[in-house]
Amino acid sequence: MEIIHISAECYPVAKVGGLADVVGALPKYLNKLGHHAKVVVPGYDTKFVHENEFEKIHQGLLKLGWFQFSYTIHKEKTNKLGFELYLIAIPELFDRPNVYSYEDDSERFTAFQVAFLNWLTETNQQPAIIHCHDHHTGLIPFMMAHAPLYAHFKMIPTVLTIHNGQYQGWMSFDKLAYLPQVSNSRLGFLEWNGMINPLASAIKCAWKVTTVSPSYLEELSEKANGLENLLRFERPKCVGILNGIDTEVWNPETDEMLKFHYSVKNVKAGKEKNKKWICEQFNLDVSKPLFTFIGRFVSEKGADLLPEICSIALNRNPNEINILILGSGDPAVEHHLKQLIPFYTGNYNAYIGYNEALAHQIYAAADYLLMPSRVEPCGLNQLYALRYGTIPIVRRTGGLKDTVLDIGDGGFGICHDHVSVYDVNHSITRGIDLFNDKPTFQAVQKTGMQIDHSWEKVAKEYLSLYESLKNYN
Repeated sequence: MEIIHISAECYPVAKVGGLADVVGALPKYLNKLGHHAKVVVPGYDTKFVHENEFEKIHQGLLKLGWFQFSYTIHKEKTNKLGFELYLIAIPELFDRPNVYSYEDDSERFTAFQVAFLNWLTETNQQPAIIHCHDHHTGLIPFMMAHAPLYAHFKMIPTVLTIHNGQYQGWMSFDKLAYLPQVSNSRLGFLEWNGMINPLASAIKCAWKVTTVSPSYLEELSEKANGLENLLRFERPKCVGILNGIDTEVWNPETDEMLKFHYSVKNVKAGKEKNKKWICEQFNLDVSKPLFTFIGRFVSEKGADLLPEICSIALNRNPNEINILILGSGDPAVEHHLKQLIPFYTGNYNAYIGYNEALAHQIYAAADYLLMPSRVEPCGLNQLYALRYGTIPIVRRTGGLKDTVLDIGDGGFGICHDHVSVYDVNHSITRGIDLFNDKPTFQAVQKTGMQIDHSWEKVAKEYLSLYESLKNYN
């Protein structure tokens, strides 16, 4: 079965969040199961693109209203990622270092989607499945189903995966001219609350809709940034499939980014060595429990609470804990986290920025990972943490609820119910108590490391979904 994944992100080509990790892993594991999965992303001006070899395989033109753009399809030569990787280069729109946050993002991603369908048309491709990821590719199911220009794709099943339903790609209807001509009777498939809404359109037009965890699917029925009623109506074609992690990339026994390798058999010694190295780099005390946060400083992650969480935890537990923060985002959060450093020298530090290698090393070194998320569709960080013997401290929401069971219930993590400084600090206190009970602490670490969250299992669930669409009407 030939499956094309189309996305704005794919690790390691271009990454902002968990979307990239999913698109960089799922196709590889589909191929391992004997299928033919490909990935198509925009041709950004990124380090990966510059450092790898691509061949030009197609060139064409696309219209975007009054504008005309040339586009070029480039294929990565070696399939080093475990799948065929294609870049759609549109020089005026994507030859930039960042993935998002440009004023013309609507134009950029609409052009990307039109170029994709033009390329398939001009090269007579008829894949078995087209799998779209988030709103950046949400217009594709609509165009395939309702644009006469692409009528030959009408019977190809489309799947939409919602990684984050808060972002929907809204556009005013004065940008309708960007799309191929469609009958006015079809415009309702584009519209939601008076706007062109690519995510809403994909939910209406895709043959199947998945979310990245079962609990997130349920939560979207109650809180989906305006799409609640639509998702309730379309619920019969929706399914929650929990994300996996790439156990070849995230493996403490072989991870090239780690200073010291270890397995579940020698987790105590292995983590102590990595912790010692990290503590030396950040002036922390290796004998104390190390709590960490790794991620973007955005409200969804509860990052705005981090400065207060850290200061209260350090004041309540003087010389009893270490806290190390890795991330970037909201400038105010960055500023407050940096301000704390001189006040808690020896017990607290922060690295402001994105550093993939350092993230791996911190997972290997830390005792606890903090995830006080307001919204967490799936969450991958807690899965990485478990794999590396780091105990997650999470709020019960979305995928965190599906993947972390509290130690009080015989589980392998520490859970709380509210996004509050009090709840997180109560969980930190529980973490300190657990750390001081060494036999139980080490048993919890080992339990988490042995849980199977691999993509092998998840890929089979997606294949069952694809198979169900073969005779779908």
